[in-house]
Amino acid sequence: MTHQTGAPLHRITIVGGGAGGLELAVRLGRTLGKKKKAHITLIDGARTHLWKPLLHQVAAGTMDSHADELEYLALARANHFSFRLGRMDGLNRAEKEVCLAPTYDEDGQEILPRQSIRYDTLVLAIGSQTNDFGTPGAQENSIMLDSPPAAERFHQRLVNSCLRAQAKAKGPGEGRFTVTIIGGGATGVELSAELHMTTKIMSSYGLVNFDPEKDLKIVVVDAAPRLLQALPERLSDAVARELRTLDIEIHTNEKVVEVSEDGVRMASGKFIPSGIVVWCAGIKVPDFMKEIDGLETNRMNQLIVHRTLQTTRDPSIFAMGDCAACPQGEGKPPVPPRAQSAHQQASTLAKSLARRLEGKTLLEFTYKDYGSLVSLGDYSTVGSLMGAVARGSVFIEGHIAKWMYWWLHKHHQITVSGVFYTWLATWAETINWARNPRIKLH
Repeated sequence: MTHQTGAPLHRITIVGGGAGGLELAVRLGRTLGKKKKAHITLIDGARTHLWKPLLHQVAAGTMDSHADELEYLALARANHFSFRLGRMDGLNRAEKEVCLAPTYDEDGQEILPRQSIRYDTLVLAIGSQTNDFGTPGAQENSIMLDSPPAAERFHQRLVNSCLRAQAKAKGPGEGRFTVTIIGGGATGVELSAELHMTTKIMSSYGLVNFDPEKDLKIVVVDAAPRLLQALPERLSDAVARELRTLDIEIHTNEKVVEVSEDGVRMASGKFIPSGIVVWCAGIKVPDFMKEIDGLETNRMNQLIVHRTLQTTRDPSIFAMGDCAACPQGEGKPPVPPRAQSAHQQASTLAKSLARRLEGKTLLEFTYKDYGSLVSLGDYSTVGSLMGAVARGSVFIEGHIAKWMYWWLHKHHQITVSGVFYTWLATWAETINWARNPRIKLH
Protein backbone atom coordinates (compact mmCIF):
# COMPACT_ATOMS: atom_id res chain seq x y z
CA MET A 1 0.00 0.00 0.00
CA THR A 2 1.35 3.44 -0.90
CA HIS A 3 0.59 7.14 -0.56
CA GLN A 4 -0.87 8.96 -3.52
CA THR A 5 2.67 10.27 -4.03
CA GLY A 6 3.90 6.71 -4.49
CA ALA A 7 5.88 6.46 -1.23
CA PRO A 8 5.12 3.23 0.69
CA LEU A 9 3.02 3.54 3.82
CA HIS A 10 4.63 2.74 7.15
CA ARG A 11 3.54 -0.77 8.15
CA ILE A 12 2.43 -1.21 11.77
CA THR A 13 1.79 -4.88 12.50
CA ILE A 14 0.07 -5.94 15.73
CA VAL A 15 0.19 -9.59 16.77
CA GLY A 16 -2.63 -10.56 19.14
CA GLY A 17 -6.26 -9.45 19.13
CA GLY A 18 -6.91 -9.56 22.87
CA ALA A 19 -8.12 -6.63 24.94
CA GLY A 20 -4.99 -4.53 24.37
CA GLY A 21 -4.09 -5.56 20.82
CA LEU A 22 -7.59 -5.06 19.43
CA GLU A 23 -8.04 -1.71 21.16
CA LEU A 24 -4.69 -0.55 19.74
CA ALA A 25 -5.61 -1.68 16.21
CA VAL A 26 -8.93 0.17 16.41
CA ARG A 27 -7.36 3.35 17.78
CA LEU A 28 -4.59 3.38 15.15
CA GLY A 29 -7.02 2.47 12.38
CA ARG A 30 -9.32 5.37 13.24
CA THR A 31 -6.39 7.82 13.20
CA LEU A 32 -3.37 6.73 11.14
CA GLY A 33 -5.21 4.18 8.98
CA LYS A 34 -8.15 6.39 8.10
CA LYS A 35 -5.84 9.30 7.19
CA LYS A 36 -3.55 7.03 5.11
CA LYS A 37 -0.58 7.81 7.36
CA ALA A 38 0.16 4.12 8.02
CA HIS A 39 -1.05 0.65 7.09
CA ILE A 40 -2.31 -1.17 10.20
CA THR A 41 -2.45 -4.98 10.28
CA LEU A 42 -3.83 -7.08 13.13
CA ILE A 43 -2.89 -10.78 13.31
CA ASP A 44 -4.69 -13.36 15.45
CA GLY A 45 -5.14 -17.12 15.43
CA ALA A 46 -8.90 -16.85 16.05
CA ARG A 47 -11.51 -15.27 13.82
CA THR A 48 -13.43 -13.62 16.65
CA HIS A 49 -12.66 -11.69 19.82
CA LEU A 50 -14.05 -12.38 23.30
CA TRP A 51 -13.09 -10.27 26.30
CA LYS A 52 -10.95 -12.64 28.40
CA PRO A 53 -12.41 -11.72 31.83
CA LEU A 54 -15.68 -13.29 30.63
CA LEU A 55 -14.23 -16.79 30.18
CA HIS A 56 -15.50 -18.02 33.55
CA GLN A 57 -19.05 -17.09 32.50
CA VAL A 58 -18.67 -18.98 29.21
CA ALA A 59 -17.36 -22.01 31.13
CA ALA A 60 -20.29 -21.91 33.55
CA GLY A 61 -22.81 -21.39 30.75
CA THR A 62 -24.13 -18.06 32.03
CA MET A 63 -22.85 -16.43 28.83
CA ASP A 64 -23.10 -17.66 25.26
CA SER A 65 -19.71 -16.82 23.75
CA HIS A 66 -21.22 -16.60 20.25
CA ALA A 67 -23.57 -13.84 21.39
CA ASP A 68 -20.77 -11.66 22.76
CA GLU A 69 -17.86 -12.33 20.39
CA LEU A 70 -16.80 -9.72 17.83
CA GLU A 71 -15.74 -10.52 14.26
CA TYR A 72 -12.21 -9.33 13.49
CA LEU A 73 -12.86 -8.92 9.75
CA ALA A 74 -15.93 -6.75 10.39
CA LEU A 75 -14.07 -4.63 12.95
CA ALA A 76 -11.17 -4.21 10.53
CA ARG A 77 -13.46 -3.01 7.74
CA ALA A 78 -15.23 -0.54 10.03
CA ASN A 79 -12.05 0.83 11.60
CA HIS A 80 -9.60 1.10 8.68
CA PHE A 81 -7.17 -1.71 9.47
CA SER A 82 -6.46 -5.12 7.95
CA PHE A 83 -6.92 -8.49 9.62
CA ARG A 84 -4.81 -11.58 8.92
CA LEU A 85 -5.66 -14.99 10.34
CA GLY A 86 -2.74 -16.98 11.72
CA ARG A 87 -0.74 -17.92 14.81
CA MET A 88 2.72 -16.46 15.20
CA ASP A 89 5.45 -19.06 15.76
CA GLY A 90 8.61 -17.19 14.80
CA LEU A 91 10.27 -13.86 14.03
CA ASN A 92 12.89 -12.70 11.52
CA ARG A 93 14.21 -9.37 12.74
CA ALA A 94 16.75 -9.05 9.92
CA GLU A 95 14.00 -9.19 7.29
CA LYS A 96 11.40 -7.56 9.56
CA GLU A 97 8.97 -10.43 9.16
CA VAL A 98 6.52 -12.19 11.48
CA CYS A 99 6.30 -15.93 10.81
CA LEU A 100 2.82 -17.54 10.97
CA ALA A 101 2.15 -21.26 11.28
CA PRO A 102 -0.18 -22.99 8.78
CA THR A 103 -3.90 -22.88 9.64
CA TYR A 104 -6.02 -26.04 9.50
CA ASP A 105 -9.73 -26.80 9.81
CA GLU A 106 -11.36 -29.33 12.17
CA ASP A 107 -10.65 -32.16 9.71
CA GLY A 108 -6.97 -31.34 9.41
CA GLN A 109 -7.30 -29.76 5.95
CA GLU A 110 -5.01 -26.80 5.37
CA ILE A 111 -6.79 -23.45 5.12
CA LEU A 112 -3.75 -21.18 4.98
CA PRO A 113 -0.12 -22.17 4.32
CA ARG A 114 2.83 -20.93 6.34
CA GLN A 115 3.05 -17.15 5.90
CA SER A 116 5.40 -14.25 6.56
CA ILE A 117 3.98 -10.78 7.29
CA ARG A 118 6.24 -7.75 6.87
CA TYR A 119 6.44 -4.83 9.29
CA ASP A 120 8.21 -1.54 9.88
CA THR A 121 6.92 -1.30 13.45
CA LEU A 122 5.88 -4.46 15.28
CA VAL A 123 3.69 -4.62 18.39
CA LEU A 124 3.54 -7.98 20.17
CA ALA A 125 0.35 -8.36 22.21
CA ILE A 126 -0.02 -12.13 22.18
CA GLY A 127 -1.22 -12.34 25.79
CA SER A 128 -0.54 -15.33 28.01
CA GLN A 129 -1.61 -18.89 28.62
CA THR A 130 -2.12 -20.96 31.75
CA ASN A 131 1.09 -22.12 33.41
CA ASP A 132 0.93 -25.65 34.81
CA PHE A 133 4.51 -25.36 36.17
CA GLY A 134 5.30 -28.80 34.75
CA THR A 135 2.92 -30.53 37.16
CA PRO A 136 2.60 -34.24 36.22
CA GLY A 137 -0.73 -35.03 34.58
CA ALA A 138 -1.91 -31.41 34.42
CA GLN A 139 -1.95 -31.19 30.62
CA GLU A 140 -3.61 -34.56 30.15
CA ASN A 141 -6.17 -34.49 32.95
CA SER A 142 -7.27 -30.89 33.40
CA ILE A 143 -8.80 -28.12 31.31
CA MET A 144 -6.65 -24.99 31.02
CA LEU A 145 -9.13 -22.15 31.21
CA ASP A 146 -7.33 -19.63 29.00
CA SER A 147 -9.34 -19.51 25.75
CA PRO A 148 -12.98 -19.61 24.54
CA PRO A 149 -12.61 -23.16 23.12
CA ALA A 150 -11.34 -24.38 26.53
CA ALA A 151 -14.26 -22.65 28.29
CA GLU A 152 -16.72 -24.24 25.86
CA ARG A 153 -15.09 -27.65 26.41
CA PHE A 154 -15.47 -27.32 30.16
CA HIS A 155 -19.13 -26.33 29.81
CA GLN A 156 -19.85 -29.35 27.64
CA ARG A 157 -18.31 -31.66 30.23
CA LEU A 158 -20.30 -30.00 33.01
CA VAL A 159 -23.63 -30.34 31.16
CA ASN A 160 -22.84 -33.94 30.23
CA SER A 161 -22.07 -34.78 33.85
CA CYS A 162 -25.38 -33.30 35.00
CA LEU A 163 -27.25 -35.23 32.32
CA ARG A 164 -25.59 -38.47 33.44
CA ALA A 165 -26.73 -37.74 36.99
CA GLN A 166 -30.29 -37.25 35.71
CA ALA A 167 -30.28 -40.61 33.91
CA LYS A 168 -28.72 -42.56 36.76
CA ALA A 169 -29.81 -42.37 40.36
CA LYS A 170 -26.90 -42.24 42.80
CA GLY A 171 -26.22 -45.57 44.50
CA PRO A 172 -25.84 -46.04 48.26
CA GLY A 173 -22.52 -44.60 49.48
CA GLU A 174 -21.69 -43.10 46.08
CA GLY A 175 -19.83 -39.79 46.46
CA ARG A 176 -20.69 -36.37 45.13
CA PHE A 177 -19.49 -35.30 41.69
CA THR A 178 -16.55 -32.97 42.33
CA VAL A 179 -15.27 -30.07 40.26
CA THR A 180 -11.79 -29.06 41.45
CA ILE A 181 -10.53 -25.62 40.48
CA ILE A 182 -6.77 -25.20 40.81
CA GLY A 183 -5.97 -21.55 41.34
CA GLY A 184 -7.49 -19.10 43.78
CA GLY A 185 -7.03 -15.99 41.67
CA ALA A 186 -9.85 -13.98 40.16
CA THR A 187 -10.67 -16.55 37.46
CA GLY A 188 -10.78 -19.44 39.93
CA VAL A 189 -13.00 -17.80 42.54
CA GLU A 190 -15.33 -16.24 39.94
CA LEU A 191 -15.72 -19.62 38.24
CA SER A 192 -16.51 -21.38 41.52
CA ALA A 193 -19.39 -19.00 42.37
CA GLU A 194 -20.67 -19.01 38.79
CA LEU A 195 -20.71 -22.83 38.78
CA HIS A 196 -22.68 -22.94 42.01
CA MET A 197 -25.30 -20.64 40.50
CA THR A 198 -25.33 -22.53 37.17
CA THR A 199 -25.98 -25.95 38.64
CA LYS A 200 -28.82 -24.62 40.81
CA ILE A 201 -30.48 -23.12 37.73
CA MET A 202 -29.78 -26.25 35.69
CA SER A 203 -31.52 -28.48 38.21
CA SER A 204 -34.65 -26.36 37.82
CA TYR A 205 -34.88 -27.41 34.17
CA GLY A 206 -35.97 -30.95 34.98
CA LEU A 207 -32.81 -32.76 36.06
CA VAL A 208 -34.87 -34.88 38.46
CA ASN A 209 -32.04 -37.00 39.86
CA PHE A 210 -29.60 -34.11 40.21
CA ASP A 211 -29.58 -32.02 43.37
CA PRO A 212 -26.68 -29.53 43.28
CA GLU A 213 -26.65 -29.25 47.08
CA LYS A 214 -26.20 -33.02 47.50
CA ASP A 215 -24.67 -34.22 44.25
CA LEU A 216 -22.13 -31.52 43.36
CA LYS A 217 -19.04 -30.48 45.26
CA ILE A 218 -16.94 -27.46 44.22
CA VAL A 219 -13.36 -27.23 45.51
CA VAL A 220 -10.85 -24.39 45.10
CA VAL A 221 -7.15 -25.17 45.68
CA ASP A 222 -4.33 -22.62 45.86
CA ALA A 223 -0.69 -22.74 46.94
CA ALA A 224 -0.83 -19.23 48.42
CA PRO A 225 -1.81 -18.56 52.05
CA ARG A 226 -5.13 -16.98 50.96
CA LEU A 227 -7.36 -16.55 47.93
CA LEU A 228 -6.69 -13.58 45.65
CA GLN A 229 -3.16 -13.27 47.02
CA ALA A 230 -2.32 -10.34 44.71
CA LEU A 231 -5.29 -8.27 45.88
CA PRO A 232 -6.00 -6.50 49.19
CA GLU A 233 -6.53 -8.84 52.16
CA ARG A 234 -9.92 -7.36 53.02
CA LEU A 235 -11.20 -8.19 49.54
CA SER A 236 -9.74 -11.70 49.84
CA ASP A 237 -11.44 -12.28 53.20
CA ALA A 238 -14.82 -11.07 51.89
CA VAL A 239 -14.63 -13.44 48.92
CA ALA A 240 -13.64 -16.41 51.10
CA ARG A 241 -16.57 -15.75 53.45
CA GLU A 242 -19.01 -15.59 50.54
CA LEU A 243 -17.71 -18.81 48.98
CA ARG A 244 -17.93 -20.68 52.26
CA THR A 245 -21.57 -19.64 52.68
CA LEU A 246 -22.15 -21.35 49.31
CA ASP A 247 -20.55 -24.53 50.69
CA ILE A 248 -17.57 -24.18 48.33
CA GLU A 249 -14.57 -25.96 49.81
CA ILE A 250 -11.34 -23.91 49.99
CA HIS A 251 -7.83 -25.35 50.38
CA THR A 252 -5.06 -22.74 50.69
CA ASN A 253 -1.35 -23.38 51.33
CA GLU A 254 -1.75 -26.54 49.26
CA LYS A 255 0.61 -27.14 46.33
CA VAL A 256 -0.70 -29.51 43.66
CA VAL A 257 1.91 -32.14 42.76
CA GLU A 258 -0.12 -34.40 40.46
CA VAL A 259 -3.36 -34.42 38.48
CA SER A 260 -4.59 -37.91 37.59
CA GLU A 261 -7.72 -39.29 35.95
CA ASP A 262 -9.10 -39.83 39.45
CA GLY A 263 -8.32 -36.49 41.04
CA VAL A 264 -5.79 -34.04 42.46
CA ARG A 265 -2.93 -34.83 44.85
CA MET A 266 -1.27 -32.18 47.02
CA ALA A 267 2.23 -32.02 48.48
CA SER A 268 0.70 -32.48 51.95
CA GLY A 269 -0.53 -35.92 50.87
CA LYS A 270 -4.15 -34.80 50.65
CA PHE A 271 -6.08 -36.23 47.68
CA ILE A 272 -9.29 -34.81 46.19
CA PRO A 273 -11.25 -37.26 43.98
CA SER A 274 -12.43 -35.18 41.02
CA GLY A 275 -14.76 -35.57 38.05
CA ILE A 276 -13.53 -32.41 36.33
CA VAL A 277 -10.31 -30.50 37.05
CA VAL A 278 -9.87 -26.93 35.85
CA TRP A 279 -6.42 -25.31 35.97
CA CYS A 280 -6.51 -21.54 36.54
CA ALA A 281 -3.21 -21.10 38.43
CA GLY A 282 -0.42 -18.97 37.04
CA ILE A 283 0.35 -17.60 33.61
CA LYS A 284 3.20 -17.67 31.13
CA VAL A 285 3.82 -16.47 27.60
CA PRO A 286 3.92 -19.28 24.98
CA ASP A 287 7.28 -21.09 24.91
CA PHE A 288 8.15 -20.03 21.35
CA MET A 289 8.62 -16.50 22.69
CA LYS A 290 11.58 -17.42 24.89
CA GLU A 291 14.48 -15.24 23.63
CA ILE A 292 12.78 -15.13 20.23
CA ASP A 293 15.34 -14.10 17.59
CA GLY A 294 17.62 -12.66 20.27
CA LEU A 295 15.07 -10.51 22.13
CA GLU A 296 15.41 -10.34 25.93
CA THR A 297 12.83 -12.36 27.91
CA ASN A 298 12.35 -13.41 31.54
CA ARG A 299 11.54 -16.82 33.07
CA MET A 300 7.83 -16.39 32.17
CA ASN A 301 8.89 -15.77 28.53
CA GLN A 302 7.72 -12.15 28.81
CA LEU A 303 9.58 -9.66 26.64
CA ILE A 304 11.60 -7.17 28.67
CA VAL A 305 10.64 -3.65 27.61
CA HIS A 306 11.57 -0.08 28.48
CA ARG A 307 9.03 2.36 29.89
CA THR A 308 8.33 3.32 26.24
CA LEU A 309 7.19 -0.32 25.73
CA GLN A 310 10.03 -0.84 23.24
CA THR A 311 11.90 -4.12 23.59
CA THR A 312 15.38 -3.71 25.04
CA ARG A 313 17.20 -5.04 21.95
CA ASP A 314 15.12 -3.73 19.06
CA PRO A 315 13.58 -0.23 19.03
CA SER A 316 11.21 -1.13 16.17
CA ILE A 317 9.55 -3.89 18.22
CA PHE A 318 7.13 -3.06 21.04
CA ALA A 319 5.36 -5.37 23.51
CA MET A 320 2.29 -4.81 25.65
CA GLY A 321 -0.15 -6.64 27.90
CA ASP A 322 0.58 -9.99 29.51
CA CYS A 323 3.52 -10.76 27.18
CA ALA A 324 5.49 -7.68 28.30
CA ALA A 325 7.54 -7.14 31.45
CA CYS A 326 7.33 -3.37 31.84
CA PRO A 327 9.14 -1.63 34.74
CA GLN A 328 7.30 0.75 37.04
CA GLY A 329 10.30 2.35 38.69
CA GLU A 330 12.94 1.70 41.31
CA GLY A 331 11.86 -0.79 43.95
CA LYS A 332 8.51 -1.53 42.33
CA PRO A 333 7.42 -4.79 40.67
CA PRO A 334 6.72 -4.83 36.90
CA VAL A 335 3.31 -3.77 35.63
CA PRO A 336 0.86 -6.55 36.61
CA PRO A 337 -0.63 -8.73 33.82
CA ARG A 338 -4.21 -7.46 34.06
CA ALA A 339 -6.84 -6.26 31.61
CA GLN A 340 -6.59 -2.69 32.86
CA SER A 341 -2.83 -2.74 32.20
CA ALA A 342 -3.38 -3.75 28.56
CA HIS A 343 -6.09 -1.11 28.14
CA GLN A 344 -3.83 1.65 29.48
CA GLN A 345 -0.88 0.49 27.37
CA ALA A 346 -3.02 0.49 24.22
CA SER A 347 -3.97 4.09 24.88
CA THR A 348 -0.33 5.12 25.43
CA LEU A 349 0.97 3.22 22.40
CA ALA A 350 -1.67 4.69 20.10
CA LYS A 351 -0.30 8.14 20.90
CA SER A 352 3.35 7.04 20.90
CA LEU A 353 3.28 5.35 17.49
CA ALA A 354 1.67 8.45 15.95
CA ARG A 355 4.49 10.52 17.49
CA ARG A 356 7.08 8.06 16.18
CA LEU A 357 5.90 8.59 12.60
CA GLU A 358 6.34 12.33 13.11
CA GLY A 359 9.86 11.89 14.46
CA LYS A 360 8.89 12.92 18.01
CA THR A 361 10.00 11.31 21.26
CA LEU A 362 7.99 8.38 22.56
CA LEU A 363 5.79 8.59 25.64
CA GLU A 364 6.74 6.61 28.74
CA PHE A 365 4.06 4.35 30.14
CA THR A 366 2.84 4.98 33.68
CA TYR A 367 0.53 2.37 35.16
CA LYS A 368 -2.39 3.59 37.28
CA ASP A 369 -4.02 1.01 39.53
CA TYR A 370 -7.73 1.78 39.67
CA GLY A 371 -8.43 -1.17 41.94
CA SER A 372 -9.92 -4.62 41.46
CA LEU A 373 -13.36 -6.15 41.13
CA VAL A 374 -14.32 -9.79 41.65
CA SER A 375 -17.74 -11.01 40.54
CA LEU A 376 -19.38 -13.89 42.39
CA GLY A 377 -22.26 -14.37 39.97
CA ASP A 378 -25.67 -13.28 41.20
CA TYR A 379 -24.54 -13.68 44.80
CA SER A 380 -22.24 -10.71 45.18
CA THR A 381 -19.52 -8.54 43.69
CA VAL A 382 -16.70 -7.11 45.79
CA GLY A 383 -13.83 -4.81 44.97
CA SER A 384 -11.48 -2.05 45.97
CA LEU A 385 -11.18 1.31 44.26
CA MET A 386 -7.92 3.20 44.23
CA GLY A 387 -6.35 6.35 42.86
CA ALA A 388 -8.79 9.17 42.17
CA VAL A 389 -11.39 7.96 44.65
CA ALA A 390 -9.31 8.34 47.78
CA ARG A 391 -5.88 7.93 49.27
CA GLY A 392 -5.22 4.25 49.68
CA SER A 393 -8.22 2.15 48.72
CA VAL A 394 -11.99 2.13 49.22
CA PHE A 395 -13.74 -1.21 49.71
CA ILE A 396 -17.02 -1.68 47.82
CA GLU A 397 -19.47 -4.54 47.45
CA GLY A 398 -23.03 -5.32 46.44
CA HIS A 399 -24.93 -3.52 43.69
CA ILE A 400 -22.40 -0.69 43.24
CA ALA A 401 -19.55 -3.15 42.71
CA LYS A 402 -21.72 -5.27 40.39
CA TRP A 403 -22.60 -2.24 38.27
CA MET A 404 -18.94 -1.24 38.03
CA TYR A 405 -17.97 -4.78 36.95
CA TRP A 406 -20.60 -4.59 34.20
CA TRP A 407 -19.34 -1.16 33.18
CA LEU A 408 -15.76 -2.46 32.68
CA HIS A 409 -17.04 -4.77 29.95
CA LYS A 410 -19.14 -2.02 28.38
CA HIS A 411 -16.18 0.37 28.39
CA HIS A 412 -14.16 -2.18 26.41
CA GLN A 413 -17.03 -2.60 23.93
CA ILE A 414 -17.31 1.19 23.50
CA THR A 415 -13.57 1.51 22.86
CA VAL A 416 -13.69 -1.19 20.18
CA SER A 417 -17.14 -0.77 18.63
CA GLY A 418 -18.28 2.75 19.50
CA VAL A 419 -21.16 4.06 21.61
CA PHE A 420 -24.00 3.38 19.16
CA TYR A 421 -23.11 -0.26 18.47
CA THR A 422 -22.60 -0.90 22.19
CA TRP A 423 -26.00 0.66 22.92
CA LEU A 424 -27.64 -1.62 20.34
CA ALA A 425 -25.75 -4.67 21.62
CA THR A 426 -26.84 -3.93 25.18
CA TRP A 427 -30.50 -3.80 24.11
CA ALA A 428 -30.03 -7.09 22.26
CA GLU A 429 -28.51 -8.64 25.40
CA THR A 430 -31.52 -7.46 27.41
CA ILE A 431 -33.96 -9.01 24.93
CA ASN A 432 -32.02 -12.29 24.85
CA TRP A 433 -31.88 -12.34 28.65
CA ALA A 434 -35.68 -12.15 28.76
CA ARG A 435 -36.22 -14.61 25.88
CA ASN A 436 -33.60 -17.31 26.46
CA PRO A 437 -32.89 -19.65 29.40
CA ARG A 438 -30.71 -18.06 32.06
CA ILE A 439 -27.92 -20.47 31.25
CA LYS A 440 -26.71 -22.28 28.15
CA LEU A 441 -28.11 -25.82 28.32
CA HIS A 442 -26.15 -27.39 25.46
